[in-house]
Amino acid sequence: MRPNDTDSLRHDHDRLVEILRERSVRRQRVLLASGRESDFYVDARRTTLHPEGAALVARLLLSRLKPEIEGVGGPVTGADPITGAAAALSHLAGRPVMGFMVRKEAKGHGLKLWVEGRSNLRDGAPVCVVEDTTTTGGSLLQAIQHVEDSGLVVAQVIVVVDREEGALERIEAAGYRMEALVGRRELLGDPDPAQG
Repeated sequence: MRPNDTDSLRHDHDRLVEILRERSVRRQRVLLASGRESDFYVDARRTTLHPEGAALVARLLLSRLKPEIEGVGGPVTGADPITGAAAALSHLAGRPVMGFMVRKEAKGHGLKLWVEGRSNLRDGAPVCVVEDTTTTGGSLLQAIQHVEDSGLVVAQVIVVVDREEGALERIEAAGYRMEALVGRRELLGDPDPAQG
């Protein structure tokens, strides 16, 4: 079956949702990195570090990449397993994309870089910024800014899980389009308010 076959991608998506539900979702009150409280927690790394989960995320991510994208990466540590899996699978698929990582703070020695792997990409290269889970989009916007400050062009933004708590609107208000592989409603089985 071709990697971009619609039925194959639908199956991959449905299986990713199953793995996220089994491994990554916890229904409990938690305090999020954004400072907000929530009634559920998503530790997407439990999926992106799982062999099947990593492969599914990489396949779905690569199927959505714009043809011009030359690199994939995002904020450490959430984006790291996504980046590694996508870069490796892209090579096997014959459509290689470079990986990069955006530090939480500039390296304190050496070249003092914010974006590791930047030297593998040409100036002005179009890239996709990825993240495992987003709530308000704050850390994602910071990563986007560091990527652009490094001389790359953010042409696409893809997250594994959108908690649907404002990130999409915030990213779009900043001039970027964000896509999610999985959203809160399908992950939790919540009713769609637009249909209720």
